[in-house]
Amino acid sequence: MTDTILVLNAGSSSLKFAVFEQLDALQPLLRGNISSLDTRPRMAVWEGEGGRTVKTALNRDAINIKAAMELVMADLAERALLRGVTGVGHRIVHGGQQFKGPALLDESTMKQLRALVPFAPMHQPRNIEIIDAARAALPSATQFGCFDTAFHHSRPHLAKLYGLPLALTRSGIMSYGFHGISYAYIASQLKSRFGKKAGGRAIVAHLGSGASLCAMNEGVSVATTMGFSPLDGLVMSTRCGSIDPGIIIHLIQDRGMKIEHVSRLLESESGMLGVSGISGDMQALIESGDASAQEAVDLFVYRAARELGAMASTLQGLDTLVFCAGIGEHSPFIREKIGAAVQWLGVKIDTDRNWRGDENISSSQSEVDVLIIPTDEERAVAEQFNQAKSRAI
Repeated sequence: MTDTILVLNAGSSSLKFAVFEQLDALQPLLRGNISSLDTRPRMAVWEGEGGRTVKTALNRDAINIKAAMELVMADLAERALLRGVTGVGHRIVHGGQQFKGPALLDESTMKQLRALVPFAPMHQPRNIEIIDAARAALPSATQFGCFDTAFHHSRPHLAKLYGLPLALTRSGIMSYGFHGISYAYIASQLKSRFGKKAGGRAIVAHLGSGASLCAMNEGVSVATTMGFSPLDGLVMSTRCGSIDPGIIIHLIQDRGMKIEHVSRLLESESGMLGVSGISGDMQALIESGDASAQEAVDLFVYRAARELGAMASTLQGLDTLVFCAGIGEHSPFIREKIGAAVQWLGVKIDTDRNWRGDENISSSQSEVDVLIIPTDEERAVAEQFNQAKSRAI
């Protein structure tokens, strides 16, 4: 059997996985996802490129990431796909200041990743648990980590700073940015379409349950809406996005909230779920006739459009706007609303193209190329793994 790469992508409530055959070009043998780990988890598996989908209800109220990993390994073993795995690529949320590209996951690296847990307490422990499980299950495979923060190291120094004392900045309290693996993939796709200019001054809208924007100049990150943590920036499914830090002081000091409650509030009970009181699922809110659901959708669009303006200011203009991720790729309604809100930037979306889901949804009068490009974090990890392995050799 040809050598294969297993990619593991652990999120806050999901575990995505993929197996790629290492031929001249990476060929997907299988993709899968265990979603909604905390509430009625389901497992879906796609065989090959656009192949048959098998969905399975797991008949459990919730499972932890370790149990999800065991299910993945059992499924791959049953399909005889583990024997060919010579490398495992991991999406890791936080790489701190030290990891600017893929890294071999040896003991030294793992020690540094554990030290970063306080910087991403919701995500980093899950990433580390998956790495430990993969190392135990596949001890002879080479394990590499790819970091969501790495793509944003290119930003200007000022884009990383907060108005805090220098000692705190030097201790690591700064803006890191996230969704970098997705943005790196989109940048590579823009280069394939536009050449080395990569769409010129581009803003990529990664709109999913976690959502952010990234301003790129010729494929290089200049600014992004997430900062010290994935809580910052846009209103998201259950995350608050940017808020006045005085609110947090008030909740703790004047309302007596414990840190654990505030953390849960901001991470899991806010965003569109909190505003609507109904759901954090965009499509459910769009289809709802409830006024609070409409308000949640309107707030999502308002904040996305506002931050698009801020991102455009860092680029001093806009040549290309890209929508990606779950909402960005699949919601023509949201694309239309955001496009209408930023017409002043020269964005004009063609209604028919948009609702068909064409790749190019610009109208003939648009001064900006408006594109839908599906992101592929698993392929991006596999590609980074190959590049890192080649450099190591």
